[in-house]
Amino acid sequence: FSVVAGSLKKKFIYRDARRRIPPAALGIGAAIFGGVLLLQLGHADGALDRAGWIALACLLAAAFMFPLGNRLLLLHLERSGEPLDAIQRVFGMTLASQPLWLLVLAYAACVAGPPTVAQVWLGAGVALSAGVIATILFFQATGMVRDRPLALGAVEAMQGAEVVFAVLLGVLLLGEPWPTGRTALGALVVVAGIVAFAWIVARPAAGSREVAALRTDKGA
Repeated sequence: FSVVAGSLKKKFIYRDARRRIPPAALGIGAAIFGGVLLLQLGHADGALDRAGWIALACLLAAAFMFPLGNRLLLLHLERSGEPLDAIQRVFGMTLASQPLWLLVLAYAACVAGPPTVAQVWLGAGVALSAGVIATILFFQATGMVRDRPLALGAVEAMQGAEVVFAVLLGVLLLGEPWPTGRTALGALVVVAGIVAFAWIVARPAAGSREVAALRTDKGA
């Protein structure tokens, strides 16, 4: 959904040619979102309970807010001329979101009490792998294509692969069954959407003079 939301937010964020919404990118983003929904519905035996729908609503809100904050930060850096690398950007957004996390911490402490040792270790593992390593790599990639909205959407589309990896890791580590039916179809749709995004992003580069020169005998 972050791919679809990222395309729709262009009208409100940018004031130049980047406001244009490429129909192909929007269609591929919608297809990836549909593939993720198929994955989730197949994993939940075709139906989501009340907790599942609440979780989905929270994830949709997060999928909208996260790329919004990232794009607004990139736009601010572009206008101000301040050079911030990926690590500095991750640190800034983490620091700015601390008040919200403190509220969540207080609510969780009142409702569920302190976490167990196993939960602390699991939380630390998620924070290191997803919060530090993956997010820094993601911010580095978005910073490299900040002036190319289509490529920026393709980078955001790679987040759809997380669901595919989660299913595969569930099979390998948790003993879950291999995806079949709607789950397998959803995974195929997500992978096909990512490949399609990579293809439409690479088309302008494939037709450039630099790439054409490299393909000639002189360029080789």
